[in-house]
Amino acid sequence: MVDWRIVALSVLPGRRLDVTFADGLRGIVDLSRERWEGALAALTDDAFFAKAALHDGVVTWPGGVELAPDAMYDEVQAAEQSSASSGRR
Repeated sequence: MVDWRIVALSVLPGRRLDVTFADGLRGIVDLSRERWEGALAALTDDAFFAKAALHDGVVTWPGGVELAPDAMYDEVQAAEQSSASSGRR
């Protein structure tokens, strides 16, 4: 099983996703500051964003819009590592 495959998803206010990956890593992916263009432009609409669903380990939206789970994994992992290192003194 691929570590970055998403196994649980919750859509949060403010265009954020609470995701859990196959290896147990869990975190929030904040997409509120993204400048979506082209096929992804619909993600700027909060009502459309709220339609996020999980399909075969990938976050998808109607019309075939999807986001790369490996990039989300890297973001969550980096945030976790940053949080852990900032707690050390």
